[in-house]
Amino acid sequence: MSRRWTNDLTQDDVTPEGLFLNRRQLMAGAGALGIAGGLAAPAGAETLEPNAYEDITNYCNYYEFGTGKDDPAKYAGALTTEPWTVQIDGLVDKPGDYTLTDLVSQMDIEERIYRFRCVEAWSMVVPWQGFELADLLDMVGVKPEAQYVAFETALRPDEMPGVKYPVLDWPYVEGLRLDEARHPLTLLATGLYGKPMLNQNGAPIRLVVPWKYGFKSIKSVVKITLTDTQPPTSWNKANAGEYGFYSNVNPTVDHPRWSQATERRLGGGLFARREPTLLFNGYDEVAGLYDGMDLVRNF
Repeated sequence: MSRRWTNDLTQDDVTPEGLFLNRRQLMAGAGALGIAGGLAAPAGAETLEPNAYEDITNYCNYYEFGTGKDDPAKYAGALTTEPWTVQIDGLVDKPGDYTLTDLVSQMDIEERIYRFRCVEAWSMVVPWQGFELADLLDMVGVKPEAQYVAFETALRPDEMPGVKYPVLDWPYVEGLRLDEARHPLTLLATGLYGKPMLNQNGAPIRLVVPWKYGFKSIKSVVKITLTDTQPPTSWNKANAGEYGFYSNVNPTVDHPRWSQATERRLGGGLFARREPTLLFNGYDEVAGLYDGMDLVRNF
């Protein structure tokens, strides 16, 4: 399969592994200054200095395992990730239940070093391993009437203690327009830092859409549906006034409770200088997807 995307980031831009896996402890106490999400510095920015892995607690944001900052590391190990099946249905030529092993065997796995920006105004750089979603869509065949792609996370109350609480309307669901899903930047990731995906980061397969806020990159995907209508998304259902369907990174559209104009890049310490947030998280190549759209109304 020919590659349709080139990278402007290098290994020097990557957020240190320990810092990525344990980002929330660094932000504890930062309050409204920025807490939660993930991304990276533009090419040419200072290299992020690593924090000692052993000095940082390993925890992540994955509400199915609890809302506490250390809950995912405590409980995500209970998630059974082998074997794993992804149901692909809706407006496709080859619907069915596909084992992850079978899917991966038919895909070109590559590393993508992406900026990752959280809706809560902090960022880092992550080296993912995975394959383009477009390649999967080509494999199953998309019917002409399809306009959107819907995604669903695993829902396993016996393994996910957080779903006992109505934090969100479980299971977690997300969606993209078909042209967004087919864009070469859109990745289905199966690993990071050259290792299999950790449970708390969305094992064994998750979506990565680097020009959108991090919550759009749904974890532990078990279902992909092609549809002709815009699918519901979890955070939009929870609060449509704060979380739009598109959720593109946009410094001119603030969250109702904080500014999106700047971000705190992890690795510089709690009081590191904030950096300007880039439209589409710096991925200008996606701008054509939104020609003629009001990006304030369609946030």
